Amino acid sequence: MTRSLRIAVPLLALLLPFQAAAQDGLLPQALQPLAGQQAERPAPPFGRHGPLTEREMAMARAAWSYFEAGFQPETGLVNAVGSYPSTTLWDTASYVSALVAAYELGIIDKRDFDRRATLLIATLRNLDLYRGEAPNKVYNTKTGQKVNYANEPGEVGFSVLDMGRMLVWLRILRERYPYLANGVDNVPLRWNFCNIVKDDGRLFGSVVSGDGDTRYVQEGRLGYEEYAAKGFALWGFDVAGALEPAPLAYTTIHDIDIPYDGRDPRVFHNQNYVLTESYLLDGLEMGWDMPAADPAGPGVASQGWRAEFAHRIFLVQQRRFESTGIITARSEHQVEGQPYFVYDAIFADGYAWNTLDPSDVYQPDRAAVSAKAALGMWALWDVPYTQLLFDTVADLSEADGGFFEGLYENGNGVIPLQTANNNGIILAALLYKVQGPILQFANPNTTVWDIAYSQTDIRANKCLPEPMLREVPCCTCGDLPPPVPTIAAADFILCRPVESEDGIAATDCTTGPQVTARPEPRDVLPRQCRTAAVQP
Repeated sequence: MTRSLRIAVPLLALLLPFQAAAQDGLLPQALQPLAGQQAERPAPPFGRHGPLTEREMAMARAAWSYFEAGFQPETGLVNAVGSYPSTTLWDTASYVSALVAAYELGIIDKRDFDRRATLLIATLRNLDLYRGEAPNKVYNTKTGQKVNYANEPGEVGFSVLDMGRMLVWLRILRERYPYLANGVDNVPLRWNFCNIVKDDGRLFGSVVSGDGDTRYVQEGRLGYEEYAAKGFALWGFDVAGALEPAPLAYTTIHDIDIPYDGRDPRVFHNQNYVLTESYLLDGLEMGWDMPAADPAGPGVASQGWRAEFAHRIFLVQQRRFESTGIITARSEHQVEGQPYFVYDAIFADGYAWNTLDPSDVYQPDRAAVSAKAALGMWALWDVPYTQLLFDTVADLSEADGGFFEGLYENGNGVIPLQTANNNGIILAALLYKVQGPILQFANPNTTVWDIAYSQTDIRANKCLPEPMLREVPCCTCGDLPPPVPTIAAADFILCRPVESEDGIAATDCTTGPQVTARPEPRDVLPRQCRTAAVQP
């Protein structure tokens, strides 16, 4: 009882003033429905819910210990991998994920949370940007300086996927903790988005070419592209081109149509890995919703196709286990020694269950039960198979170092590496069990992000959104044809499609009963009969 009350205190501290003000009639009328909705919000129906058990709390503390061990007090950053003093914006967002979860779960108190959060925000606010545009792909955690992949002073371009993940978590910080909003808003206000968000809504990262020039490249494939786009959309950017799943293709694995990116890697020079992680992050952090407050509540995934695809990605891994006996929870992960990192794909390069390194070399011995994938699926799907996944990885940790990356499928034991991304996602999964989707629109205040530079041309020069400008309806809008959804309602298999003003949402998602036939032994003659049969 004490633990469950402690878990609820940080969120209630945000909501109670609004609820009391609404009851006293002190809130503006437009805000009173919001306060009421927050007070009456039902428990999310996707996955597991309830207070953490003693074992689960011990797991949360073990995961948080990674961020104690890897914390750099000079910058507030945390090492991405073990004791190596380097990180990316993606891994730093995973640290923010861990920080929020550790506070909400009562592992750290508000003083420690505020100390870490304000120091980190100050470092992010003052990062030396790649050529004045956006955060470099890699930074030294001790100095906060931009570095190359060898952790030497230099720069290697910026990743729009990493930026998108950071924007999701910056928005979570601003919504949950309004007193941090000033600092949070000033982080992306320094970035220049003109080469990042294109007019058609696609997202572009950058690389350094051989002659030292900057080359801008479209970044992201199905799964990650839409997840990153949500981060940008949460801050008002029009990224419709990146939010759409097209172009789509499907491959059938264990009788399930698995979606993958339809762009030909031979033409676009970018592999189409089908991975679990982006769908897990979307579910844990946003409940597979569109990047806006969802009036239908967490029981309905307003971006319906994301929920549908996530359920397929989960179910195909369960069916692989049912058919082969191989416990399966796949995601990209670090490995010890060469090649240091692999994409443990459900489908890639034309093959199911294909484990590839960054050079697209087949690495079957590096396939693993990923700890973050196992616990993420355990949180989002409450079925017996995910309890098996939980039992497989629940104790793969050290009390003072966090969870290891996972357990090799082939019996070679634990991957002896601990990372910020793995432990941050594990903490997010445990927080999801307690509170549901982590992004909660609870801050109705005016924001610095929306108002800053509104009387100057700085917003235009940085290609920032213009929330203080509102387009009036056009005179012939009624004659425009209605948009056709990329994923039609008839294509939903595991989720019930729901028509809404914003498109097709999804609810009542289920993986259903086991339908995969278990392997049966085949009949053969006794050994002596087989020997006699071949004699002349």
